[in-house]
Amino acid sequence: MMHPKAKEHRSLTLHVDVLRNLPENVIDAILMYLPFRDAVRTSILSNGWRYKWCRLPELTLDDAVWTTKNKVILCTSKITKIISHILKLRAGPITKFVLCVSGSRSCPKIDDLIYFLSRNGIQHLVLRLPFCGDPYKLPSSFFKCLQLRHLTLQNCQILPPPAFTGFDRLISLELSLNLSDDTISSKLLESLISQCLLLEHLALDIVVSYNDVIEINAPVLKSFDFAGSLSSIFLKKVPLLAKLSLTENGDILVAENWDFVKFFESFSALEHLLLNNMFFAANAGKVPTRLPFNLNCVKQLDISNLDLYDSAEVSCALCLIRSFQYLQYMEIQAYCTDDIAALDLEEIEVELSSDATFNHLREVKLELTNCSIIEMLLIKLLLAKSPVLVRMLIKLYMPVKESASVKIFAAELTKFQRASPKAVVIIEH
Repeated sequence: MMHPKAKEHRSLTLHVDVLRNLPENVIDAILMYLPFRDAVRTSILSNGWRYKWCRLPELTLDDAVWTTKNKVILCTSKITKIISHILKLRAGPITKFVLCVSGSRSCPKIDDLIYFLSRNGIQHLVLRLPFCGDPYKLPSSFFKCLQLRHLTLQNCQILPPPAFTGFDRLISLELSLNLSDDTISSKLLESLISQCLLLEHLALDIVVSYNDVIEINAPVLKSFDFAGSLSSIFLKKVPLLAKLSLTENGDILVAENWDFVKFFESFSALEHLLLNNMFFAANAGKVPTRLPFNLNCVKQLDISNLDLYDSAEVSCALCLIRSFQYLQYMEIQAYCTDDIAALDLEEIEVELSSDATFNHLREVKLELTNCSIIEMLLIKLLLAKSPVLVRMLIKLYMPVKESASVKIFAAELTKFQRASPKAVVIIEH
């Protein structure tokens, strides 16, 4: 009979042998699933594992790496040393590199890192650098990363050399910049986008100077996420754009001559529209009952933070809803301002008493803040004008003490005429 200590030694030997004999592709897969700090720690398993992590083709350096056991974020100089140490031990190409430095830390010195990546086949690069300091000026070696397919930059200064002709393999570009800090001029940004002929996804979170307009020319663009002032962009040539997300952020600086109707006229292939913070409505001028053209490809509409007590916002929302004749799914997150004294209830009621019919609308999700008259009118309109509606989900964000109001609200809904005999109304509170 084998001695217990001998059994333990044999078991340990078997585990070591298993680790030693794992195929290289299996080892790589294991390391890729681990957080970077844990991947580095595998170097203590054996001499054979000591430098396995050094050949990882994908690296993510973020707060999980910079934060100590005591939840203290390392200073900028230590972050720079860690990056330098990793580069010294690196072996093989890097196809994906993510560097995120958050908090109040200044930007680490990473010119050597960019140079290294430019010579090692980088295809997916993410640089999220803190806004607390000056923008990081991308070195000339950055513009030699010609195999890039995915690029994300935050608070980086982009000044391409005269000979630069774009990233001709890039399919995804995400930029978070303040153009007023000279990170890049609007004309250079236009040029950068137009030179990426394979670009399919574009995300811009930008602050621009007043009356500065950026033209977007992207012939194969399919998805565009924009956060900023709507009057600062002009989607000139986007024939394949299928998904559009618009968010007003920061100071709302809308040019006086901004045309609400003209903005939407070039979206012939649009299928999904997301609008967040429709503050632009107040500056949109006169809004027609419908757009003078139909956007027949739109199947889904999501509107967040719609103020039902603002007749201008309601007008814009209803104009779009009426113009999407083949709309199938709609989600509206609405709220009501406290300034009820200034409310023109009659005007909004006229808006909601629409003669439009939503012939293809099948599902509606409404997130409401109370059981106001305006919200009831909106629900009444959608139920009465949607002949193929299958499901309406209503989420009420109200205090528990107002549960009695919810019961009254639900009782009122049962009295509303429903164009669709299959329509089911679900209330969540």
